[in-house]
Amino acid sequence: MHTNDTIAILERAAQLRREGVPFALATVTVSQRPTSARAGAKAVVTADGAIFGWVGGACSQPSVVRHAREAIVDGEPRTIRLSPEGGSGRDGVVELAMTCHSGGTLEVFIEPFQPEPALVVVGDTPVTRSLLAIGRQLGYYTVAMACEASDADQHDTGLAFNSLSPNRAAYIVVASMGVVDEEALLAALRREPAAAYVALVGSRRRFATIADYLRHEGVTEERIATVHAPAGLDIHAQTPAEIALSILSQITEIRRTTSYVLPQPVAAEPPRIVIDPICGMEVDLATAKHTLVVNGETFGFCCPACKREYERQLQATGTA
Repeated sequence: MHTNDTIAILERAAQLRREGVPFALATVTVSQRPTSARAGAKAVVTADGAIFGWVGGACSQPSVVRHAREAIVDGEPRTIRLSPEGGSGRDGVVELAMTCHSGGTLEVFIEPFQPEPALVVVGDTPVTRSLLAIGRQLGYYTVAMACEASDADQHDTGLAFNSLSPNRAAYIVVASMGVVDEEALLAALRREPAAAYVALVGSRRRFATIADYLRHEGVTEERIATVHAPAGLDIHAQTPAEIALSILSQITEIRRTTSYVLPQPVAAEPPRIVIDPICGMEVDLATAKHTLVVNGETFGFCCPACKREYERQLQATGTA
């Protein structure tokens, strides 16, 4: 693959990463002629089966896309091997038959990427600035709201929690010190999907007053009970940095010990894998370009040549 093509694919991957879109990066690691893809060739595959790049033609692409989509869901990288020579005998390699007439052997490493969790802080205070600084070091996608100036990954002077990618687990900390506490907690608790963590930097007495406001606005007791107030673990924190540390310690504990499942990305149409009756390759009917309906059954073909050969066989047997 040309260097410029590789750069364009990596730039696409970086863009999806910024946007919080899950994807898989497929890289050809082994290529034996006459396969069309070469070692080092790359492609980005998204959850709906869209592919950007080139890791082989019609014989290999459906298999790469299918296994990339599976990797996005289960979060596990994998290597697939398409070859007419049978299994390689190597552990951890998914063996697939390459029976297409073009022949050759292809190995592709598929690496899934899930969006980083979002640390969302509300307010422009010493505590929020410390939260953003430490959060970035811990690998969070940082979001600053109701803040006039910030070097966070995402900045919003309002309270548009729904502008966050739904693919990111959201950990929301309200620390506006009374400026927009009520509005921020209301917006946070109404967010869908529900945040993995919502907390208020404030006293229990302060939160009791806010809870009455939330009830008046129709928030359920179940949702109100999820708010951590005061925020953070009790480590006798005093300085803004120490308070931020206590909050991120609590978030880390919850993140590592509590099961939080994000809504799974839903494809426009799930894969429907069939076997090409001529060459034996996998074909996804959801995206197949060459199909044929015979007696109510839909057949898929990896290329026009296989479809023509099947039509010839049907005519020869009088079943066309």
